[in-house]
Amino acid sequence: MTTEIPQKTERPDPVGLLTTVLRGNVRQYGMLGALALIVLLFQIWTGGILLQPLNITNLIQQNGYILILAIGMMIVIIAGHIDLSVGSLAAFVGAASAVMMVKGQVPWPVALVAALLIGALAGAWQGFWIAYIGIPSFIVTLAGMLLFRGGTQILLQGQSVAPFPAGFQKISSGFLPQVGPHTNYHNLTLLIGAAVLAVAVLQEVRGRRQAASYGLVLLPAGLFAAKLAAIAVAVLAFTLLLASYHGVPIVLLILGALLVGFGYLMRNSILGRHTYAIGGNEAAAKLSGVKSKRVVFLAFVNMGVLAALAGLVFAARLNAGTPQAGINFELEAIAAAFIGGASASGGVGTVLGAIIGGLVLGVLNNGMSLVGVGTDYQQVIKGLVLLAAVGFDVYNKRKAGS
Repeated sequence: MTTEIPQKTERPDPVGLLTTVLRGNVRQYGMLGALALIVLLFQIWTGGILLQPLNITNLIQQNGYILILAIGMMIVIIAGHIDLSVGSLAAFVGAASAVMMVKGQVPWPVALVAALLIGALAGAWQGFWIAYIGIPSFIVTLAGMLLFRGGTQILLQGQSVAPFPAGFQKISSGFLPQVGPHTNYHNLTLLIGAAVLAVAVLQEVRGRRQAASYGLVLLPAGLFAAKLAAIAVAVLAFTLLLASYHGVPIVLLILGALLVGFGYLMRNSILGRHTYAIGGNEAAAKLSGVKSKRVVFLAFVNMGVLAALAGLVFAARLNAGTPQAGINFELEAIAAAFIGGASASGGVGTVLGAIIGGLVLGVLNNGMSLVGVGTDYQQVIKGLVLLAAVGFDVYNKRKAGS
């Protein structure tokens, strides 16, 4: 008769688990840490002005159109392409909306829908040449940049067209209305903040359970609780900052809807998984049955719609359609995508990463302006940040390969 010797079970090493999880999300966590560090630096440097409710609201409204563009650009880059035309297309759509609303007296909701359709058609035009004809996206969108910039000049005849209807201006500068009893805070914003916090916590718990069912590496319970606490503190602090001023800006609601919608699309839908597959290895994706031409075409249609939406938001904020609109928007969007974790070779990136990258640039712009850094030095610093982000990505890939 043999006696079984009980096996000694080893307790998981929390430090090792944390290291494994951080390595798997190094770009996203790295950029979150960089964003927090930049915020802290400028909060001290500006004497507390950066996180004042008024400045936070201005930061959102000033960068809303870039964040919208960054979401679409991230998806295009994930698919392995680039779009240089988004700034010119945003300007063209803003000009077209100005002509419709100011000169043509078209009701602004009708003009808004028509402008989004113009963006979709422009994206479809470029997507056709890229996906079905096979011309490189760099060439097609470079041509589009020239075409839409010239179209903007033609529509406006070199002059600004203004003003827009008051309802349209609220897309960029408006806020949710105040409801309920009068308090020192915006009641509706507090309710929205509580709902966002509840959804975020439930999503984290659900994701942890799903990861456990797949046998993936999990954070220790204590670290997971600390993560939930950090999320709660961040959401509540941001909610109170907004609620102590005028509440949630309309453009923030637009960004929130885009973040949730496209985040779900890229994570959970077949189209999202196919987009990652094409950017990662198009030949292998085709052999697996992925309709690569259709996916790339839809990516550029989506980019066209988002460029149109960004153009409308910018025009509403400026309260005019102007020939100078959209200059360097494409560079800001591309930089936000790469800083937020996109890979130059495609197949890598998240919608949340695009938002984080855009916020890094937005906080840098806002903070440097508050402390009086000249625009020339601002450009130098942003260029170095972009180079560092891409260099970090290359370093991580080489380290993983070795």
